[in-house]
Amino acid sequence: MADFDDVLDKTLGGIDFDPRELKAKYLQERDKRVRTDANAQYIEVTGDFSNFVDDPYAQAVEREPVTDHVDVVIVGGGFGGLLMGGRLREAGFHDIRVIEKGGDFGGTWYWNRYPGAMCDVESYCYLPMLEELDYVPKHKYSFAPEIMEHSKNIATHYRLYDNALLSTGVTHTEWNDDTGRWTITTDRGDEMTARVIVMANGPLSRPKLPGIDGINDFGGHTFHTSRWDYEYTGGSNEGGLDGLADKRVGIIGTGATAVQCVPHLGAAAKEWYVFQRTPSSVDVRNNRETPPDFLEGQETGWQYRRMDNFNKLVTGADQDEDLVNDGWTDIFRKLTGIAAKTASKELGRRLTRHERAELMEMADYRKMESVRRRAQEIVDDPDVAESLKPYYRQFCKRPCFHDEYLPTFNLPNVHLVDTDGKGVERFTETGLVANGEHIELDCIIFATGFEVGTNYVRRAGYDTVGRAGRQLSEKWKDGLRTVHGLQTEGFPNAFFMGFNQGAVTVNIPQTLNEQAVQIAYMLDQVRARGGSRIEATPEGEQAWVDEMIDKARLGAKFRAECTPGYYNNEGVADNPNGFFSANYGAGPVRFFEILSDWREQGDLEGCTVT
Repeated sequence: MADFDDVLDKTLGGIDFDPRELKAKYLQERDKRVRTDANAQYIEVTGDFSNFVDDPYAQAVEREPVTDHVDVVIVGGGFGGLLMGGRLREAGFHDIRVIEKGGDFGGTWYWNRYPGAMCDVESYCYLPMLEELDYVPKHKYSFAPEIMEHSKNIATHYRLYDNALLSTGVTHTEWNDDTGRWTITTDRGDEMTARVIVMANGPLSRPKLPGIDGINDFGGHTFHTSRWDYEYTGGSNEGGLDGLADKRVGIIGTGATAVQCVPHLGAAAKEWYVFQRTPSSVDVRNNRETPPDFLEGQETGWQYRRMDNFNKLVTGADQDEDLVNDGWTDIFRKLTGIAAKTASKELGRRLTRHERAELMEMADYRKMESVRRRAQEIVDDPDVAESLKPYYRQFCKRPCFHDEYLPTFNLPNVHLVDTDGKGVERFTETGLVANGEHIELDCIIFATGFEVGTNYVRRAGYDTVGRAGRQLSEKWKDGLRTVHGLQTEGFPNAFFMGFNQGAVTVNIPQTLNEQAVQIAYMLDQVRARGGSRIEATPEGEQAWVDEMIDKARLGAKFRAECTPGYYNNEGVADNPNGFFSANYGAGPVRFFEILSDWREQGDLEGCTVT
């Protein structure tokens, strides 16, 4: 019988690295970046920074306060709100109101208008409701303007502009048990009631800033990438930032957003400084136009089959065919399915759990070696290339794909300021101090992402009061308690969309669609049964919490060894609000099956209808 070590070497095509050295290097890089303050290292966009959540793209239209009643209020007009509104329309619900902080529908794609912004999941999977709108995206990975336009078209198709309140932020929601209604107040003086409220605020919606010393001291221009200031930079999503031709510009943050906008800034700024704490993993993008015959031979349901195929591949499930065939699926084919199948065939038996884990780890090392080698081959300066090499497992951070990011560092005006995991030291009136060096800047751009790992109420921007005056912030102070992440006991006719005890998917809109389908089904069942309210039971809630706890250990060891980031709660394992700690550990494939089986069962287990 073949030896596992020999099979491992053969399966991976030869191992030309020392795994022990790599593991030690990974842990060393992690330890450099571990901070005791975790999420507290970031500051809220309040006070002096409250303008960072203002809308630079639209002026609120003057109107009288609204004081009426509607059947369903949806808070949020991003993909979650659009999908929820669409599924409710399809289920025959007509009295719907969407309340959206932005000046139009689109959510993340309303706010993210930075140059180069595009989806990093294939557009044929990522853009919702393509079949419903009979639309095919222009590129394999769509750019932000097209995604925004598609969002508006969904809203038009499902008549969600009717009765919508745009440029309006919810300030408070409260249940009245006597009337069976929610009261919703807003920052425009509205005070309406609704039978049902759906919180589709979005899992990544509130910008965050780094809590760096002296952040208030800088006298130059600043803005966050989710509130891009084209008046200052000039140009558009396609680049052409001619306003920066005489400017010294710096960016803090080198995650997915920076990877997309850095090339445009490097091409435009007089001097361009990229301040890096941790490098991103940047692999090949290979974007291209959609072929004219893309839909040829496709049957009804093609998008949902494609989404399902992609989701299963990127969660390690076995699939005979790879419909997407891109960087995402390539990663998982190499880390799980193909490698494991090949090794099992060579051994003449199934792999043990330990062998499978070792195979995945070695395949991960090999994959990341290729990412590091790519940086070395593309970037001319060997020191800069070395600084751009990511030393961590593939999914410690969200992988990035881009063909222009790494070449940007070959331009003479582009400077990588690698801080070796320490980050920027402090702001001054005229610039930033990093590595003990003061760098003069005219403008600083924050590519520091959105709040993750903070409590739900803080991210939403308002509290919710349920039965007997109990606040949601109080109920969830020690952790989330829900049924399937969608409802919580004591808050009738209230639903939550996003990542609250649900499933994390690479393709977030798929999760939102599954949630929208589930909620629409529940409300349809309430109507069919002659009821007016639905609520999670204490028993149903406890059962789901127990299931969450039981599956929480899955992947915990992997994340503990990762360099800090929002995936592992900035290195703090016991944060109950963390990205993965608040998500179902058995993964999205199983989670979607649970929802489907629940609907098929038809008895609304874990809920009560009155």
